[in-house]
Amino acid sequence: MVEMPQIAGSLRNRLAVTLIGGASLLALLLFLVVRSYAAQIAQQGQDSILGASVSSILDAAVLRDDQVEIDFPYASFSMLTTPAHDRVFYAIYRDDKLLSGYADLPRPDSPGSPGSSDSGERHYQTAEFIGKPIRISTASRTLLGADVKTHITVSVAQTQDALSDRLNAISRNVASFGIGFFVLVVLLSFWATSITIAPLNRLATSVTRRGPQDLSPVNKPVPTEMLPLVLSLNRLMARLNQSLTQSEDFIAEAAHRVRTPLATVRSYAETTLQRVDKEQNRQALRSMIRAIDESSRAAGQLLDHAMITFRADQLEYQQLDLVDLVQDLVLRLTPVAEMKDIDLRLDLDQPALCMGDPILLQNAIRNLIDNALKYSPSESTIDIRVSSSPRPQVEIHDQGPGFPADEISDLALRFSRGNNAEGTIGSGLGLTIAQDVAIAHGGTLALSNLKEGGACVIFSL
Repeated sequence: MVEMPQIAGSLRNRLAVTLIGGASLLALLLFLVVRSYAAQIAQQGQDSILGASVSSILDAAVLRDDQVEIDFPYASFSMLTTPAHDRVFYAIYRDDKLLSGYADLPRPDSPGSPGSSDSGERHYQTAEFIGKPIRISTASRTLLGADVKTHITVSVAQTQDALSDRLNAISRNVASFGIGFFVLVVLLSFWATSITIAPLNRLATSVTRRGPQDLSPVNKPVPTEMLPLVLSLNRLMARLNQSLTQSEDFIAEAAHRVRTPLATVRSYAETTLQRVDKEQNRQALRSMIRAIDESSRAAGQLLDHAMITFRADQLEYQQLDLVDLVQDLVLRLTPVAEMKDIDLRLDLDQPALCMGDPILLQNAIRNLIDNALKYSPSESTIDIRVSSSPRPQVEIHDQGPGFPADEISDLALRFSRGNNAEGTIGSGLGLTIAQDVAIAHGGTLALSNLKEGGACVIFSL
């Protein structure tokens, strides 16, 4: 069972949150900057109009007989008309004395210093008057008479309802633009993260689709940032491949070296058995021969399994006929079957052509027939059927005890044997070898029991 590593969040979500967070800050900053700039421009527009109104009033001021006369131009107040009908206030001072207007209208700088504004220079300030914010423009002018010099100060103020409405409209438009920008960036963030993570997903999919023995290095193009990961993965697979190869070589070499001396020992044991008369010694020699047979068979199947493991990812495909392959195997195993009075009966569907590795297929089917021979009683029949439809397959029926029903799903596991295998020589690798070969050829190995008794094995490609 594969142990799940600790999960420290999603890289894609982390990248998306970073991009979206940056986009939200940028959208907020854009809103504040644009609104501030719009307020500044709108304020400058109002100030310009207020300044023009003050200038028109100052230009209309004249000094006659030591009296200040001002004929208000019509345009001085009409130019201040707004859609919000802002109220307009004014105050005119001669030196420090109110001539006309609102006496409590805030004055610039410190009160009581009419000379604080240079002649012709306009001053602007924001204040509160009658409970509402107003914008005030103030300018001064010096009037000269025959023997009189006087200082005239004019202040014109206007409420800011229209300015507020204009700024609110601008804020709504900027907010709508900012929200649209934010939504667009969110979509682009998910798209960008998908594109960024895609090579990693492709790498993961490529590694996942590999067979258990495919430890070849990853050679697909990858982004620069993923190069250290791929190099580390390739080095790990190289070490695993080396370790696996060494293990397979060791098993093959060990099986080969064990099988040869075992055959020699068995030969000596059989010769000794023929010369011994005492039944107790003969029984011991028979047990020895049986143990040697089990060891020899186990060594042979270990060697076969190592070979299958090595060739599974490097199959040498050839066009072959399963009928010919099975007939050849039956011919070789017939002497073994005759020793147990077992009849090998063939049902052939000529021809059963397929593409496969003949060595592995021969090994797998031989193990299946050999299993049937081991568990079949004397004077019974083993039916072997080869068919090509719906796909090439070999079906083997015997009249033995069958498979244990509660263990049938585990019998193809390595070194697994049923509880009815006691007393039968075997290593628990025959079905494993057959299943590995079937899977290597894209096929399956199906185990079942016949209603009339006996086992059924279907090896399909």
